[in-house]
Amino acid sequence: MKPFLILQLRPEDEAADEEFTSLITKSGLSADQVHRIRLDLDPLPADLDLSAYSGVIVGGGPGCVSDPVEKKSPQEALIEAEIMSLMPAITERDIPYLGCCYGLGILAHHLGGEVSQHRFGEPIGGVDCTLSDAGVTDPLFQGLPRKFRALVGHKEAVQDVPPGAVHLAAAEACPIQVIRYGQNVYATQFHPEANGESFATRIRIYRGKGYFHPDEADALTAACLAEEITVPERILRNFVTRYRSVGA
Repeated sequence: MKPFLILQLRPEDEAADEEFTSLITKSGLSADQVHRIRLDLDPLPADLDLSAYSGVIVGGGPGCVSDPVEKKSPQEALIEAEIMSLMPAITERDIPYLGCCYGLGILAHHLGGEVSQHRFGEPIGGVDCTLSDAGVTDPLFQGLPRKFRALVGHKEAVQDVPPGAVHLAAAEACPIQVIRYGQNVYATQFHPEANGESFATRIRIYRGKGYFHPDEADALTAACLAEEITVPERILRNFVTRYRSVGA
């Protein structure tokens, strides 16, 4: 089988390592079945061949595509430019892609959708997600319940379904939770790899990043640890199972 390409956008070592471990554990992949690139440490290879991979998985991160250019650090701007440089090939060639949280903002922005911090940002914690009619019949959600809990935490959000995309799942506070473009390009607002322990780690690391008031950290941690999150990881596993056999 071709490996999966995992692109990480987190510049914090502990957060990036926790996310990577969660991604491969929850997807059923092993470390030798993936090619991991941390875009804060390594640029994309000039000769990167996307057809050499079964699919591309993009993790989350503290950056926001909706931040004004002047507010982005050089590192944030570089990370964003690197991942954005791949999006034309991914969408034009319909290469299997799963963007998680920040990966949704990247896809929506590339498609010409509005990504903004004005509405639909969700505080850190669990939310109820509901599949649309299109979501119920989509292979990514095969065998899964129509309603499920997931973990979210984001400052920006996609404001409407981007041009050409299909809306697959919604939540009350943030309607755009999952979209698909073409047949193989997906993105989720929630974190399919995360459980309560994942978020406890991220709450500690991102305490001063504007997701929440620092005084709320203990209560948010307790609430996340109390969540029973089971369905999102099955979505991640469905993505890997579907494309590990057929490739791009």
